[in-house]
Amino acid sequence: MTKSFYRAALVLGLLSAIGPFAIDMYLPALPSIGQTLDASMGAVQASLMAFFISLGIGQIIYGPVSDMVGRKAPLYFGLLLFAAGSIGCALAPDIHTLVVLRFIQGLGACAGMVVPRAVVRDLHTGHDAARLMSLLMLVFSVSPILAPLAGSLLIESFGWRSVFWAVTVAAAAGLLLVGFTLPETRPPEQRVDSSFGSAIKAYGVLLRDRHFMGLVFIGAFGISSFFAYLANSSFVLIDHYGLTPRQYSIAFAVNAASFIGVSQFTGKLAARFGLVPIVKVAVTGYAAVMALLLVVNLAGIERLDVMIALLLVGYGFLGLVVPTTAVLALEEHGAIAGTASALMGTLQFVTGAVVMATVGVFADGSALPMVAGIAGCALLAYAMARGTLGGKRGVSAATPR
Repeated sequence: MTKSFYRAALVLGLLSAIGPFAIDMYLPALPSIGQTLDASMGAVQASLMAFFISLGIGQIIYGPVSDMVGRKAPLYFGLLLFAAGSIGCALAPDIHTLVVLRFIQGLGACAGMVVPRAVVRDLHTGHDAARLMSLLMLVFSVSPILAPLAGSLLIESFGWRSVFWAVTVAAAAGLLLVGFTLPETRPPEQRVDSSFGSAIKAYGVLLRDRHFMGLVFIGAFGISSFFAYLANSSFVLIDHYGLTPRQYSIAFAVNAASFIGVSQFTGKLAARFGLVPIVKVAVTGYAAVMALLLVVNLAGIERLDVMIALLLVGYGFLGLVVPTTAVLALEEHGAIAGTASALMGTLQFVTGAVVMATVGVFADGSALPMVAGIAGCALLAYAMARGTLGGKRGVSAATPR
């Protein structure tokens, strides 16, 4: 792999991480935000869910626009909007204002979620794309490892509002990256046939493509299990198990490290075995481990070390599922990579928001609702994989290149 390959992974990963950074730094603050703004657990979780909903909705716009005007302009706009929303959140006087501003912040953040995936498809296909996607995820995944710890340190020292000032600085750094290090990978001659009309037609094609949709929802349910953990883990681990915000951030980082570490084997495994066999094995292991976690919890075994250990293994399997399904979904749609990436992101984040809302209805402070949501998503991902990965298209995609 060349120097430019690693540079692309670093830049794209950092841009992709800005939005998640605004999620992961925020998690240790959820209980203290409720106390400071005199808000209920559900109201505080709504501020997180609003961010996820806007991440999903916004992508469906950014994707086609990036096909029409190039990849860099949407990134500039999104980062500026994200910075404005972040400043507003830092100054929010009540929970209702915070929820609205988190929605605006998410509309900006989603540019960094959808455009880098399209850039990967602009540059590579096959196992080279899988390798770049996994490297991108390595950089991107610095967020769930370091952000909760950084957030807890900021919160302890300066209060929860300091988290939003920190992500404003991250947005400024992202603008510098786009301006000075990211080349335009969608040249003008490739934009000729791109318009909102063609985007609507492209969405129609994608929505009728059962193979594409199946792959998207395998990833969607996989990511949604992690979203269920994001939305509930701080309340469960801090309030139910008695961890401090700093201890919580370490526990969270352990599971994120599993996801990241295993995902780095994607490129090598794809080159040797093909992408589809990897997805089949990984999604089976992922579903089995998360189902075991639910059975253990239902049996009354609520030990924190057992839960963290099983999540560690389960999210390790998920680290192979997410990048491979993303590459497979975009493989046959290079001409509309931005639009396809946008639809994939929108469906995945909307699914995640629905899962978070559903788990939130049953949340009672114990681990069971969160664990049930995680296991349910894992089993749905397994069912989608069984129904999607077969036939000629599955076989051809499985062949190493």
